[in-house]
Amino acid sequence: MKKNSGLMTPEYLQGLRDCVPAGQVRLNEDMALHTTFRLGGPADVFVCPTSADELSAVLKYLAKQPIPLLIIGRGSNLIVRDGGIRGVVVKLGEGFDHVTIEGTYITAEAGVALAALSWKAAEASLAGFEFAAGIPGSLGGALVMNAGAYGGEMCQVVDWVDCMDRGGNVRRRSNAEMEYAYRHSILHDTDEIAIGAGLNLRAGVREDIEAQIKELNARRASKQPLNWPSAGSVFKRPPGNYAGPLIESAGLKGFRIGGAMVSKLHANFIVNVGGATAADVLAVIEHVQQTVLAQHGIKMEPEVRVVGEDPAP
Repeated sequence: MKKNSGLMTPEYLQGLRDCVPAGQVRLNEDMALHTTFRLGGPADVFVCPTSADELSAVLKYLAKQPIPLLIIGRGSNLIVRDGGIRGVVVKLGEGFDHVTIEGTYITAEAGVALAALSWKAAEASLAGFEFAAGIPGSLGGALVMNAGAYGGEMCQVVDWVDCMDRGGNVRRRSNAEMEYAYRHSILHDTDEIAIGAGLNLRAGVREDIEAQIKELNARRASKQPLNWPSAGSVFKRPPGNYAGPLIESAGLKGFRIGGAMVSKLHANFIVNVGGATAADVLAVIEHVQQTVLAQHGIKMEPEVRVVGEDPAP
């Protein structure tokens, strides 16, 4: 164990293993395996519940313990610092991804990948979710962030979201109660966890829907550096402007520190071109912010989430 984790006693760990099967609790887990950036230090304890009941049991147990807790999905919008994460990381992923389709209505759990859910909708001849096919995250993260692309956003299709608080209790929030805005929902303020949702789509023609998905994915592949590990778009869109063109106009395409580089294809992507550390990425982010502010007077706000701590000196 790393520093600050002295409370991780055998009794504490056994309590976690009483909440989920023992194999779903792992120690010193390499977080590079769980982020699309493929970097970051280890998590002290890593737990993978496969159902809402397991998650609730874990959260109820953790609520009684003075141990830090982080919830993640597919790690597509996440930078883990090189010193890793003290405390417990809970991942919603495999097994937490059931999907039910009835008519034009989809009920899905938070761990399902957006791409997989888009294709399931297409197979059922349901239109309206094509925009999400290329977003490299899970439904849970998309519900929290109001993820979107190519003119579509989650708020356009969400009927309700089941939200679990840190005590393991569930409430269902309507679309209006989610208070959706650009890359924001009420869950940022309440610290609740999106564990599933109901989505209202519309009937369509399967061949047309699949063709639309393929077209959007082709557009994405031509404009985004999908061949390198990254966290997707790094900065939020500034009011009245776009992050990529601002960064490009500042002459920063190809700017590199260590293994982290501003993509030459899309300037709002920072890519891991080999051996990048979180410190490399964060240094590139800071340089981009300083340069754009100096040249354009615009403060760039990161869209990615940074967690964990730096290595001990």
